[in-house]
Amino acid sequence: MQINTALILCAGFGKRLNPLTQKIPKPLLELNSVTLLENCINLIVKLGIQKIIINTFHLSNQIAHFIQKTNFQIEIQVIEDGEKILNTGGGILNMMKQSLDEDFIIFNPDTLWNKIYHEEIIRMQNFYFSKKLNNILLLTNKSLSFDKNLSGDFELKDNLLRKGNTMNFIYIGCQILNKNLFEEFEVKNFSVVEIWNKLLKKNELNGFESSHKFYHLTNLETFKKLGGL
Repeated sequence: MQINTALILCAGFGKRLNPLTQKIPKPLLELNSVTLLENCINLIVKLGIQKIIINTFHLSNQIAHFIQKTNFQIEIQVIEDGEKILNTGGGILNMMKQSLDEDFIIFNPDTLWNKIYHEEIIRMQNFYFSKKLNNILLLTNKSLSFDKNLSGDFELKDNLLRKGNTMNFIYIGCQILNKNLFEEFEVKNFSVVEIWNKLLKKNELNGFESSHKFYHLTNLETFKKLGGL
């Protein structure tokens, strides 16, 4: 089976990258003359996805204009959160409601995505469908993080995630979620962490380990170290 629709979370304020993000939305910041958003879209195209939905809020016109002027070889729909920002959970649900699909792959564009992730994400997708899951998160050991200030989010064992004393794994911004996980939620401001926490309590939050070095645009300092300024 194949994921048909990818969602990209592009609504955030990116406050940790001020003053840059007061004038430019974080997904449009450039490294090596390529925007973070373009890196993400290029990976999604390589994955064979048919459609992308992007949510916007902060400086939304810039993102919509970037998509319009760039000739990406994939259907892309840009939607706005509305009058108020929806956070990650509300934003994901609002995008899911634009599609009849059941399973979605979701990206945070502030990870430096590139083609090296292609095979891992394909394996994660195959694992998701073969095990008939409704969720899976892509993680890496924090020893592989470029930003050494990032702390771990989870323990990972036998593809199951939990909280504990040795949380050595960092969520790196790619997950597959089934629409049914959002049945009890409305389109309003809430974090996807609420979904994760419900799954953790039932020991049903799944993880898939990446072996690649993790580059994440955490803040202005990291952006400078990566050559952004």
